Amino acid sequence: MARDSQAALVALNRFGLGARGGASGDFLNAASDPRGFVKAELARPNGVLLEVPGLQSTPALGKAVFDYQFGIQQARDAAAKQLTPAPATEGQPPPDAKAQRRNLSLNSIAMEMAPKEPAKPPDNAAMAPAEAMRPSAPKPPPQPLNIIQKTFRAEALARLQRAVIADCGFTERLVVFWSNHFCISANKGGPARMWAGSFEREAIRPHVLGRFGDMLRAVEQHPAMLFFLDNQQSLGPDSRAGKNRNRGLNENLAREILELHTLGVGGGYSQEDVTSLAKIITGWTYAGRLGQLGAPGSFVFNANAHQPGAQRVMGKIYDASDVTQGEAVLADLARHPSTAKFIAAKFARHFVADDPPPALVARLVDVFTRTDGDLKALATALVDSDDAWKAPLSKMRSPYEFLVAAGRLLAQIPNDPGRYLGGLNALGQPLWAPAGPNGFPDSNAAWAAPEGVKLRLDISAQIASRLADGADPRDLLELVAADAASSETRRTIERAESRQQALALLLMSPEFQRR
Repeated sequence: MARDSQAALVALNRFGLGARGGASGDFLNAASDPRGFVKAELARPNGVLLEVPGLQSTPALGKAVFDYQFGIQQARDAAAKQLTPAPATEGQPPPDAKAQRRNLSLNSIAMEMAPKEPAKPPDNAAMAPAEAMRPSAPKPPPQPLNIIQKTFRAEALARLQRAVIADCGFTERLVVFWSNHFCISANKGGPARMWAGSFEREAIRPHVLGRFGDMLRAVEQHPAMLFFLDNQQSLGPDSRAGKNRNRGLNENLAREILELHTLGVGGGYSQEDVTSLAKIITGWTYAGRLGQLGAPGSFVFNANAHQPGAQRVMGKIYDASDVTQGEAVLADLARHPSTAKFIAAKFARHFVADDPPPALVARLVDVFTRTDGDLKALATALVDSDDAWKAPLSKMRSPYEFLVAAGRLLAQIPNDPGRYLGGLNALGQPLWAPAGPNGFPDSNAAWAAPEGVKLRLDISAQIASRLADGADPRDLLELVAADAASSETRRTIERAESRQQALALLLMSPEFQRR
């Protein structure tokens, strides 16, 4: 039983999101057939999709955010007109209207647009007797979140709920891996924050168990990625738009496609390849508010912005004159040997170890190449590998994995994303908002630093202070690890001074934190 329990711990922590509390029986199911328990989710490809009533498509969200921003701009312009100074009297310079307009912020505009809260009444002690007897006016309801933040929170809640209720959580882990590989940042601006969830739902989830090449094309043509890496601003120098406007080529997206999305650093590309690819994908943009090229917020190819002529990338000439020119490059990059090596190593590093077994990486490279980037086959090969089960549980769970695992163990299906979002911000992994296009770090050192561990302890204590009364930490330890739990962990929990302290210690135990 001890050997099965250790395999169950690997199944739940390394590949999944931890055991669920209540009567789920996750640990027993994992112990009876560890590999089957993990792979069961791979047999349900539609289970990866996230179709929740109320979550809208990217074009619908694009139209909403464009209209919202246009309304804000109109309010800004109206407020600026109100600040237009009266004619200056003789001998006095006019006020600096431009400076006044610069000082207007979106927040101040929103405050001007929002209903005003009535002035706070004076203290009753200072009122006349008749005034003190009058009932105070009811407080106005709090102002609703703006449409961008409301959408972001709805998308976050849907993702968190799916993660907390998933059987094993392996496919959700795959979603998180690929979403971080092809990351955008919700902090880029209004459209990015509006689209962060739909980007994952539309460009990542449908292809997590499909082909890498299909995911690659979906990602690079999604408005969220185009906005995040400024490709909507890129104009071919010799294109009609490039000649008419004082703006040229932007290489951001092309560089990240080669460096981060496919070949990897040292993958054999040059600066000339970056520039050529940037020219090839000029015209890849999304329709704006007026919908002149298509439905607002949808991917479109703007021929007027596209650099004409053939281009050479990685030694091959691409001479198509439309969107298929870029699609052909992506298809070849998806099949390139450097891409197979880069993806396989990153995949093994995420799930197994910072320095994964070379034999495991070689096997994943072979599977990726032979199956033309079949990601379900890649995931299956990982789970079928003995190396993936033998490696010690040495990697620290990421903040997202930690918080979701806590919610699963304590059977806390979120109905509001606030606590999770706040915890992720505190722990340095704000949802869908990495600091750069390379995503959140995936090394043990990034999450096991002393300051990060201290923050986890603080959050564990906060969780325990809210939920310890309804849970026995000794019973929860059986759900987490059963007889795979170390004697040190058992003694620590048994000797805790309170149930609250015991739960916090359980959440900080190696059996819970390591994967």
